[in-house]
Amino acid sequence: MKVKNIKNINTTALAYMGDAVYEQAVREHIISEGSYDVNKLHRRATGYVKAGAQAMVVRELFDELTEAEQALVKRARNRKYTTKAKNADPVTYKWATAFEALLGYLYLAEDEERLSWVLERSFEIVGR
Repeated sequence: MKVKNIKNINTTALAYMGDAVYEQAVREHIISEGSYDVNKLHRRATGYVKAGAQAMVVRELFDELTEAEQALVKRARNRKYTTKAKNADPVTYKWATAFEALLGYLYLAEDEERLSWVLERSFEIVGR
């Protein structure tokens, strides 16, 4: 699915897409590890998708990102949000949303190689 004018998409919409991309990638990752008990899968997935984990990932990856990716993360992190996180402080929530925006951007830009790299690095970081 090619998106025209991807640079015109606001970071909230990118994060919306990135949330779905990450959720699916995490589910595929944990199922590939051989656990099929739904309760265990859910608990494991939560460790990856919670705001604190996503914020940790993007902070650790930040210096490994391209300049354009760093600029996107900064723009997403600094965006004013009208919603509040249920289980995270505002700073953590902003970093997590920035991570999701990055994933959404890479997905919609169809940069599969870079998206795979970011996802694999995120699994390494959270899996430690």
